[in-house]
Amino acid sequence: MKSSDSDILILPGHAGSGPEHWQSRMVARLSTARVVEQPDWNFPSLETAVDHMVAAMEKSSRPMVLVAHSAGTVLVAHAVPRLVDLGLAHQIKGAFLVSVPSASALAGLPHIDPVFAQIPREPLPFPSTIIASSNDPFGSLENTADMALAWGSKMIEAGEQGHINTQSGHGPWPEGMMAFAGFLSRL
Repeated sequence: MKSSDSDILILPGHAGSGPEHWQSRMVARLSTARVVEQPDWNFPSLETAVDHMVAAMEKSSRPMVLVAHSAGTVLVAHAVPRLVDLGLAHQIKGAFLVSVPSASALAGLPHIDPVFAQIPREPLPFPSTIIASSNDPFGSLENTADMALAWGSKMIEAGEQGHINTQSGHGPWPEGMMAFAGFLSRL
């Protein structure tokens, strides 16, 4: 699949993705990419976050590819039952999931709905790849491997990359763009 053949929906994590974050750069670089906006990037309500994700997906008439970071990856898993019920899950051709946090890391985030930390473990009904850092302060490789197994995701170890965000030096993230291109080519 080519990026031009799909709507690429960007799902930032807790506190959002600033202008230098690799997700924001992806939106600027890919004409079919757009951020799924949230009224509050601290995610004080899981239900509201899922509502906004569903509303963004309902506007798509083409196949969708999800690109999620951190708490955004968990939002995808929480949204799946609703997407299946609404008949939207079949439009999702794949999910590129970066830096999946642990339940304890989510529980420790300020202002986040505690329900976020109850991470669903059901398999995702679409192909998915998880990119994991070996020194992510929000989730160990063991935790990520466990989530990859539960979700039926392929896991790619990226080495010592921190949380793969601006704070860890990932504004531009060429390796991530290459991994995403490879992911798209397999869909």
